[in-house]
Amino acid sequence: MADPVKDLPVNGKLVANIVYFVRTLRRAGVPVGSAQTLQAIRAVQAAGFSARRDFFFTLRATLITRAEHLDVFERIFSMFWRDPEFLELMVQTMLPMIQTQGVEKEKKTAEQRAAEAMMDGAPPPAQPDVEDAREEVEVDAEFSFSADEKLGSMDFEQMSNAEMAQAKQAIANMTLPIKPIQSRRFSPSPTGNRIDARATLRAAMRTGGEVIDLPKRKPKTRQPDLVALCDISGSMSTYSRLFMHFLHSVSVTKGQGWARVHAFTFGTRLTNITRSLSERDPDAALKAVGVQSQDWDGGTRIGTSLEEFNKHWSRRVLSRGAVVLLVTDGLERQDPDALAREIKRLRLSARQVIWLNPLMRWDGFTPQAAGIRAILPHVDSFHSCHSLNSFRDLTTALSSGDTGEKQRLMALL
Repeated sequence: MADPVKDLPVNGKLVANIVYFVRTLRRAGVPVGSAQTLQAIRAVQAAGFSARRDFFFTLRATLITRAEHLDVFERIFSMFWRDPEFLELMVQTMLPMIQTQGVEKEKKTAEQRAAEAMMDGAPPPAQPDVEDAREEVEVDAEFSFSADEKLGSMDFEQMSNAEMAQAKQAIANMTLPIKPIQSRRFSPSPTGNRIDARATLRAAMRTGGEVIDLPKRKPKTRQPDLVALCDISGSMSTYSRLFMHFLHSVSVTKGQGWARVHAFTFGTRLTNITRSLSERDPDAALKAVGVQSQDWDGGTRIGTSLEEFNKHWSRRVLSRGAVVLLVTDGLERQDPDALAREIKRLRLSARQVIWLNPLMRWDGFTPQAAGIRAILPHVDSFHSCHSLNSFRDLTTALSSGDTGEKQRLMALL
């Protein structure tokens, strides 16, 4: 059977270029199927190359189905069907990634993600013979994927698109189990260590007042609730997005030991995202969270957000002795005394408060910021959340009661 792509009467290497262009879009996170690829090739054949603008809109109309992918498509198109200065642009785009290994870098833009997608693989084929095409500049760059061990310890801020995708897959399989907690209620049990006086008297009434055996009882156990308060300000953006994947995995996976999972985001205001995270599909859930949390990548008002939580949500979600995960770098811009007052109030309402801070990735981290010094005395444990391994260590900390770095940092206050 003849190949429908090869049978198309297109001159030069246009078909190979379009196919490679589609692969680049996929690496950048744009879902494009083989049927769309074939449709794009046929549309380009029909439209011809009367103008570069026509070529752009022909590919966009056949390959893009969602509005959120338009920006990435435009970036990749402008670099793929490129001019002689493309190599210099790619070097300038990728150089910050190479130079900032081990130090904090700024959030990736759509142009940077598009550049990573193009560098992830073989060099692009030759430029199609369009009317205003310029000289082809070949880029030869090879990137190797990290091994599982290296990926587990890699900072989320330093990950490429491919590594980020692998991290999301690993997070989807993670669990956060916790042991049930004892209730003040009791249930009959032959192995209990307390005599059930009421059951003993009822049994004696059936035997004329003679006590034949002594029924036992033991405390009931119940599953605790989990409440997550996640900072989504600009300095926490990358870590918060990955933590949302982790929290979604915990909330939709049954049998992990949690009765209920409640989630809130805060930047300049508090938002309850519990219902959005209940979506089974992680992409749909994270999209709903992004729409609902309007202050993503904004400023930080930790004290004000905790005050709102304590006033309006604390009694609703903490009444059963919930475990609270506070995810923030603690870089407060308001009054640290007000922050200390609200975190203290939160600690009195919760069974346990665990602080996850990505700044812990730095060796020799010390509590210098006023916000960090205000929060630290009122949490039970202090851990990092900058890598896959830090998420895995959280499970161990919950089960063993490990306080992480709290004791060391408390000595420095």
